[in-house]
Amino acid sequence: MRTNVLDYLEESVATHPTSCAVIDEHRSLTYAQLYDACRRVGSALAETDAFGRGVIVCMEKGADALAAQLGALYAGGHYVPVDPDIPTERLHSIVGAVGQTSIIVDETTEQRVREMDLGLIIRPFANLASHAVDEEALAAIRSRSIETMPAYVLFTSGSTGVPKGVVISHHAIISFIDAFVGTLGIRDTDRLGNQAPFDFDVSTKDIYSTLAASATLVIIPRRLFMQPADLAAYLERNRVTVLIWAVAALCLVSTYHALDVADFSSIRTIMFSGETMPKRHLKSWRTHLPQATFVNLYGPTEITCNCLYHVLDPDYPYEEGVPLGVPFSHCDVILADDEGHEVSEPGVEGNLLVRGPSLALGYLGQPELTSKAFGQNPLNDRYPDRVYNTGDVASFDEQGMLFFRGRRDNQIKYQGHRIELEDIEHAIEKLSGVDRCRCVFNAKRKLLHAFFEGTAQEKELSEKVRETLPSFMQPATLRHIDEMPLTKNGKVDRAQLADMLHTRRTGR
Repeated sequence: MRTNVLDYLEESVATHPTSCAVIDEHRSLTYAQLYDACRRVGSALAETDAFGRGVIVCMEKGADALAAQLGALYAGGHYVPVDPDIPTERLHSIVGAVGQTSIIVDETTEQRVREMDLGLIIRPFANLASHAVDEEALAAIRSRSIETMPAYVLFTSGSTGVPKGVVISHHAIISFIDAFVGTLGIRDTDRLGNQAPFDFDVSTKDIYSTLAASATLVIIPRRLFMQPADLAAYLERNRVTVLIWAVAALCLVSTYHALDVADFSSIRTIMFSGETMPKRHLKSWRTHLPQATFVNLYGPTEITCNCLYHVLDPDYPYEEGVPLGVPFSHCDVILADDEGHEVSEPGVEGNLLVRGPSLALGYLGQPELTSKAFGQNPLNDRYPDRVYNTGDVASFDEQGMLFFRGRRDNQIKYQGHRIELEDIEHAIEKLSGVDRCRCVFNAKRKLLHAFFEGTAQEKELSEKVRETLPSFMQPATLRHIDEMPLTKNGKVDRAQLADMLHTRRTGR
């Protein structure tokens, strides 16, 4: 029985010591080499008593950053990955939440971190990786470790502007990864193409699925996501078989027609999450990769990656969108109304709640926020039964399939009607010449605005929208943009779209 995520690595070292564990653009490591590097880092960190503490990792993602994160676990601590380009103010906020600790840096980040004057112990990775392995210290640390200890803390944006540190335990990761790898059939011959930054929870699936299956993690340099042709070539060259990507990353490849020139015959499984997959982009991917299995994944960071999945039927067009699917075996998903009653009738919207062992421990240093998001199961008043309220709205269709209907915070009151922005976006995306649509609402001026990618002309599209949507759902403006602005996690940045309303433009 696994009680520590390092068990995945150690099992793979025992069975596949010479197999490639990780590849980046600079080097590769076998399982035996990765194991050695992690234990060297852990031994060095143990000298500063990292047990039970967060260790910040500020490095460009790659094999070294992976060894740094797992090394923090060998020291009995938990890793806190941050973007190498993180704004100074945000990093200071994270340090304030984590407390006085070590920060691991590489050659590209060391000087900038030193200039920030964070008051932390700065640990260059090269020094840690050259430290001797202390077998006695590592054994003592493991004997003290329990499965409910944190493995990592990921900081997400808070509604108040203060970052929220989501604390995920070893037990939570293990419960999810065991179900994920088993359900979706990841195996030791797979090569997982990592798209997500290491401070984004999608990378949890890449890293731990790889270790659990004794597979190979192919780390894709983030610069390639601005160079679709080079990205496609990198995937081909490294014979990637599995993609677990944000929707926006897949859309980038299809938008720039990289699918037309690349040979992706090695790819057998494509999983996507984060947003609703636009119909035209999904069709393009499925047309170009008929051999691949496509899987829609759903779940927020607070429940350790995913709780629902849907394997797409290759013969079904999904004209009305892709369902959220069914729960993985390790968790339960509840649909409840605002009064806490279960919702099961077709077409009736409810709040998505999740329960099970993969729930986060809570938010670092924010007990009030934790108690607000993680509460008692409204369907059970007999004993403590913790659930996470995702803030997402869903409903069942006539066939009993669960569909995403929007975010509570994307629900607006417009012209006397309650509207989900996603409903408008979905309707506009069905129109000819529209690849993707996103809406923003100016609450102060009570105006609704839509942005779209595609070949449609604004004037003609506006006429189609007027014919398609009721007046209370029609945007005041409809604006073409070449590509959607993205957050660092690969989701469409609605805040940046709102800022674009104030910029000068010429219509199409």
